[in-house]
Amino acid sequence: MSIKQQSTVSIETFIKQNKSWIIKKGKLHKEYKFKDFVEAFGFMSQCALIAERSSHHPEWFNVYNTVIVDLTTHEAGGITERDFLLAKQMDEV
Repeated sequence: MSIKQQSTVSIETFIKQNKSWIIKKGKLHKEYKFKDFVEAFGFMSQCALIAERSSHHPEWFNVYNTVIVDLTTHEAGGITERDFLLAKQMDEV
């Protein structure tokens, strides 16, 4: 999958301003670590509500205290403003 610029913020600018996010396989990627499974699952529950409200859902994976997140806008074929917004909202959780 190629990275397509579909927003007013460039991918490079977002990465510079949000250093914990990287580009991996054409998607915004981040790994969150928590104290334990309950804390990780609580994070996912809160983020699920945010994602559902915006109708923009992450690709994610959880094992015990780790949540791995990949963001892309499938219908646009790459990273868009929607991904930047969801990434920031997830970081705020």
